[in-house]
Amino acid sequence: MRARGFTLIEVVIAMFVAAIMFAIGYGAINQALVDREALNVSQARVTELQRGMRVIAQDFGQISDRPARDTSGTGQLMPAVNATQANNDILLTFSRTGWSNPAGVQRPAEQRVRYRLIDGSFVREHWLSLDPALNVEPRQRVLWTRVKEVEIRYLDALSRQWSKQWPVAAPAGAVTPATVKLLMLRPLAIEVTVVFEDWGRIQRLFEVPT
Repeated sequence: MRARGFTLIEVVIAMFVAAIMFAIGYGAINQALVDREALNVSQARVTELQRGMRVIAQDFGQISDRPARDTSGTGQLMPAVNATQANNDILLTFSRTGWSNPAGVQRPAEQRVRYRLIDGSFVREHWLSLDPALNVEPRQRVLWTRVKEVEIRYLDALSRQWSKQWPVAAPAGAVTPATVKLLMLRPLAIEVTVVFEDWGRIQRLFEVPT
């Protein structure tokens, strides 16, 4: 009886078809892995932006009218909300209430908070006391990365005009009851505009409770 089997050409064709199918399958799996990694990176970025906005909303929702001592150690009384157009990385410094204390640590429920733009990162800093001692370093938390520019404006409750600095009329000279009132002023609303390297321009308006 004659033995039945595959010819060399049939074996070569079968191997060629199998190689093509394997290449197609490998390409699909590799593309799926690449898409999954890109999706994870994008999701992490969205989470970062959302978390940062939530922290800012919580801060602005708890802004206090309590002035605080200058963090540089001069002893000068600073406004409750202090933002100047000075050429530095400090964007805004303010006092806030409602600092949660689930562990029952011996500390006040108020804190002094500062926003800074450092090497493309939007950083939140806070001190453990509202009137920090000389040369006490704040605790830092990076809210956003890959930030190109940040602009913050403040809505004056009296004039209904927007300003890039606060207080609009900065008090000068000795501390008097009149200047203390200026130090305690809070804006009606705060507008934050951030330009990201990847997301472009994002703007949000926060209401400040009175």
